[in-house]
Amino acid sequence: MKYRTFAKSEQLSAVGLGCMSMSHAYGAPDDPESLETLHLALDLGINFWDTADVYGNGRNEELLSNVLRANRDKVFIATKFGFRAHPDGRLSTFDGSPAYIKQAVEASLKRLKINTIDLYYAHRIDPNVPVEEMVGAMAELVKEGKVRYLGLSEASANSIRRAHAVHPISALQSEYSLLTRDVEDEILPLCKELGITFVPFSPLARGLMTNTLNLNELGDNDFRKSLPRYQKDHQENNQNLASGFAEIAQQKGCSPAQLALAWVLAQGENIIPIPGTKKRKNLKDNAGSVNVILTAEDIQQIESLLLKYPNVGDRYSEANWKFVDKN
Repeated sequence: MKYRTFAKSEQLSAVGLGCMSMSHAYGAPDDPESLETLHLALDLGINFWDTADVYGNGRNEELLSNVLRANRDKVFIATKFGFRAHPDGRLSTFDGSPAYIKQAVEASLKRLKINTIDLYYAHRIDPNVPVEEMVGAMAELVKEGKVRYLGLSEASANSIRRAHAVHPISALQSEYSLLTRDVEDEILPLCKELGITFVPFSPLARGLMTNTLNLNELGDNDFRKSLPRYQKDHQENNQNLASGFAEIAQQKGCSPAQLALAWVLAQGENIIPIPGTKKRKNLKDNAGSVNVILTAEDIQQIESLLLKYPNVGDRYSEANWKFVDKN
């Protein structure tokens, strides 16, 4: 594994591990395989793990605790707060109030069975709570020793600047992949300016860029079935795109997933993607991306392919967009 510097002093694996799919959104959980995947992450030197209190209504944090507690010094653990969910896992509201933050952090610490969270994110920006008030409450957790670093997720440039003026924001997590690139205009330059590590989630476009995703076989409980990009309107375009991308990867001598992650890694030294998986074979494949070096010709070939198949579809439905900060 190769490592990148976080917050000037921490050495984090250049590819992290997104743990959401182990308990949430992508079909039925497989706890035994997920636990084996977590142990393999340790063996591979993947020390940056990402979860959230809403994943499986807390079950994901509880799952990770089975491995995390005995290996606390080997893992830099990130979790998030803010979403309230129905018992079936559907998101209901977002709560960034100081009162709720105090409840949420205690609950996460208890589920993770640890004393301190390394990186604590606000999962979104609450339109009903001033960002300064929310981050001020998060900063109190740092003073209390319950949290080490603060992060935001899917925040606008304006919110990031306002938050950073209250307390240093060490990480920003937003969707970023070959198919989702809106952060390139403002967010990535701002993160470099402020010394913030950018953490892309869904860097494989929720599986599309692996060329292994069959849209016709997604289960009824698979979150992707609700998203425009994974509907029939875009199916032919995206399958042709994935197939063409796989051909480039084959020429390069790597897997499509490795090529897609290598592209993300090449966008900046302050970028640490967190591809999600609950399977050991995928984790091992993802880890190999750190050894794929892209040339200018490789990047141009990829860009030409993307121009050839532009009808990729939106990443979110209208219902999901309401939780994305645009202010």
